[in-house]
Amino acid sequence: MASIYKNNGTWYISLGYNGKRKSKSLKTSDYSIALKLKPYAESQLISELTGLNYVRKEPSFNELSEQFLRQKGRAKNTQLMYENVIKCYNNGKPLPTNPNSRSIHIRTINTCWNWGLKKGLISKAYKLDQDTKGEPRQRTFTKDELSLMFSSIAPTSFNNFVQFAYYTGARSGEIRSIADDNLLDDSIVVRGKSGRRFIKLNSQAKIIIDNQDSLWDYKKDYVSHKFKKEVRRLGIKNARFHDLRRTFGLNLIKQGMSIYKVSKLLGHRSVRTTEQHYAPLLTVEIEDFKL
Repeated sequence: MASIYKNNGTWYISLGYNGKRKSKSLKTSDYSIALKLKPYAESQLISELTGLNYVRKEPSFNELSEQFLRQKGRAKNTQLMYENVIKCYNNGKPLPTNPNSRSIHIRTINTCWNWGLKKGLISKAYKLDQDTKGEPRQRTFTKDELSLMFSSIAPTSFNNFVQFAYYTGARSGEIRSIADDNLLDDSIVVRGKSGRRFIKLNSQAKIIIDNQDSLWDYKKDYVSHKFKKEVRRLGIKNARFHDLRRTFGLNLIKQGMSIYKVSKLLGHRSVRTTEQHYAPLLTVEIEDFKL
């Protein structure tokens, strides 16, 4: 019978056979994950201690994830997210406490296991049986908050970046990847989360892009940290850069634009996705009624 124990914050599995004992790191500090990995690691230890040769030696998650990350064809941001999550998991870091971040980590890990099954690299997946949906964020900006940001965020180039994000509903990564040859008369071609798509330029967005001396060459972390720093300085609480995109969609729906058109502008794969994101927000906008 194998047992697990913790050493320096990391869980290990130990197994004895015929006077011999072997231990193996489970590479996690999370007890629930350690229990999930125990059967997989135990079979490996049994094989090593007994000298039994299986028809095929299946890769560990570490080895499997290396192959998974080498696959081509993913969007750049998706690849970076996969790399970050898998690096944390393989280094034994606990899952995030934030529900949304935690669900992203769980989905990524399970996606890797599913990929291994589909490719025939493993015969069994030790997926994490935990919440993969998280809690949808519902923060949007008021008209006064938008006005304050647009008049006060510095420097000017970053202010333009923020305004452009709101007027187009584009993601940070999509704007940061704009190149001169992607610019059309009234739209921009980008490769977003759902693949290649067109970002519509309204008159406000056109003015900003026409007055830019150069396109924005920002890093992902710079945008996130700089935006949070600026909104804190302005006294705007619980704000994230992606909230600009959510506010863009909500305001268009409130103005009477069909959810189908809003879905297209946001680059969602289906109208169902848009409805799931905005139905909770629109509920509070319903006027008083009597039954």
